Amino acid sequence: MNILVLNCGSSSVKYQLIEADAQKWLAKGSVERIGMSGATLKNLRHDGDEIIIAGEIVDHIVAIEYILAVLLSRNHGVISEKSDIHAIGHRVVHGGETFTASVLITDEVIKGIRDNFEIAPLHNPHNLRGINACQVNLPGTPQVAVFDTAFHQQMPRKAFLYGLPYSLYSQYRIRRYGFHGTSHRYVADRAAKLMQRDIKKLKLITCHLGNGCSMAAINAGVSVDTTMGFTPLEGLLMGTRTGDIDPSVILYIMGKEGITLSEANTLLNKHSGLQGISGVSSDMREVIQEMKNGDKKAKYAFDVFCYRVKKYIGSYVAAMSGIDAVVFTGGIGENSPDVRKACCEDMSYFGITVDDAANESKEKEMLITTADSRTKVFVIPTNEELVIALDTKEIVLKKA
Repeated sequence: MNILVLNCGSSSVKYQLIEADAQKWLAKGSVERIGMSGATLKNLRHDGDEIIIAGEIVDHIVAIEYILAVLLSRNHGVISEKSDIHAIGHRVVHGGETFTASVLITDEVIKGIRDNFEIAPLHNPHNLRGINACQVNLPGTPQVAVFDTAFHQQMPRKAFLYGLPYSLYSQYRIRRYGFHGTSHRYVADRAAKLMQRDIKKLKLITCHLGNGCSMAAINAGVSVDTTMGFTPLEGLLMGTRTGDIDPSVILYIMGKEGITLSEANTLLNKHSGLQGISGVSSDMREVIQEMKNGDKKAKYAFDVFCYRVKKYIGSYVAAMSGIDAVVFTGGIGENSPDVRKACCEDMSYFGITVDDAANESKEKEMLITTADSRTKVFVIPTNEELVIALDTKEIVLKKA
């Protein structure tokens, strides 16, 4: 079964065409600068054939037209007709409390996605534009919504409630939701396979570290806590986001600097994190390079980043009363041995002993702890698109 997996943003669409039975991608790419000058589509075929197309891509409907055209192309395509796309799986960022699992998209589901616009104004509207664009370009093809938040919806109330008046939760559903759910779910399942253990008998901590960062405590296959909250701003230090912060700090800054609510939001989300502390970059590779060149602020940024990961590992061990494995994934988690080493240093009391040679290896998927390390630490490349494709296949076949 061929599944077209879409991740639609405000001015971009990332896509993969995945043969779900074989669990392999046939083509993947992205459309950038939708609605702007210089819009392009970049497509990579499984055999290495690559093409970049420039065009006037005014909206998501036209973006999907371009994607279908290249997938059907005689010289660069992988399918012969539109009907070779059997279903479409969409990444939808926020399911709120409405959706606790992936679902077949219906008019009622579309209403539910729209109802969550208020708590995900930067993502859900664009995700819905992608769904609508597919209804125009691939009418009758079943579509499935896979929510970033769904995996965390079994968190206990003690983990998701904030210390606010309960009426604010009741009225506005202000609570911890968590994100990156498909990534945490994939690498947890993969870790269990690598350990040859039943995931229902494991206590795992998964660390998705990239420009956006989050961690999850996964007990018996269930996310029981996670670092991101009502929005993706909470938790770990990130590329440009603050992560955890005393709420009074921003009120104080607003008073001192005379900034608006919108400007405060930009400060917290776009000018903070690694970028804000280091003054160098939001890219961990550049931060580490400047740190090794003696830049003190780059060192501060690196230390704060790794300390928060380490602190959450400790808190999640306490939350689950134990630990069997830690998993690193995401752009930083998969590619930075410096970060992994710093996050796991002096953790022998949790049974973690990193093998430095293994940690420095260039392998994509690997165990980086010593043979006698009671707690295993893995590096596992995430594959959110495959999770979306497999969920889509399962739901569509069940409907049939």
